[in-house]
Amino acid sequence: MAKIRLGVNIDHVATIREARKTFEPDPVHAAVIADLAGADQITLHLREDRRHIQDRDLKLIKEVVHSKINLEMAATDEMMEIALSVRPHQVTLVPEKREEITTEGGLDVKGQIERIRKVVSCLKKAGIVVNLFIDPDHEQIEAAADVGADAVELHTGEYANAVTDADKERELERLKSAARYARELKLKVYAGHGLTYKNVKPVAEIEEIEELNIGHSIVANAVLKGLSDAVKEMKRLINEVR
Repeated sequence: MAKIRLGVNIDHVATIREARKTFEPDPVHAAVIADLAGADQITLHLREDRRHIQDRDLKLIKEVVHSKINLEMAATDEMMEIALSVRPHQVTLVPEKREEITTEGGLDVKGQIERIRKVVSCLKKAGIVVNLFIDPDHEQIEAAADVGADAVELHTGEYANAVTDADKERELERLKSAARYARELKLKVYAGHGLTYKNVKPVAEIEEIEELNIGHSIVANAVLKGLSDAVKEMKRLINEVR
């Protein structure tokens, strides 16, 4: 089984900075450290309200980091313009509501087929890999394939938030079924949201999943033991099952 790639989401480094509207901690520095520690990809979400990552962060990280850059963004005209200007290696289209604390659920591709198709086409023409962050739902996977996406990132929030063993097992089976179906439709399969050092292994064991994007848990651990060690530990955990 191939090694699984780790995308390190640095949004919460920027969240700490923006709490005081100061210059530290700098998410650009965090991206470089994560890169040196073995991250396969740096993931960052440029939100419409700029609550954490700023335009400057994206531009500088694209210049100084050697890993791939994965820009999470809403499918808006403003974000399209930024993506086409900066040219990250990958764009992940996500749903976005200003009042939410973090992303709540996957993108409703089926409900906005034509809009998403247009955005996907425009990004792909610019040479950008396009990933859609969706719930582990077969109809959404079919819609993702229909609009021409390169990959889907399965939303693991329901699995991560499950309380009972039965609920966890049910959500894990949903992820496995969705991953198999996405692969059948020739989509690359990624996963992320709410994954921690304690719950990541069962997801990493799903054969079809090529990449995990993890942020909060890594940054939370980095506060206590340093970002480099936090990244290395997550890399070890997700790959010791393969």
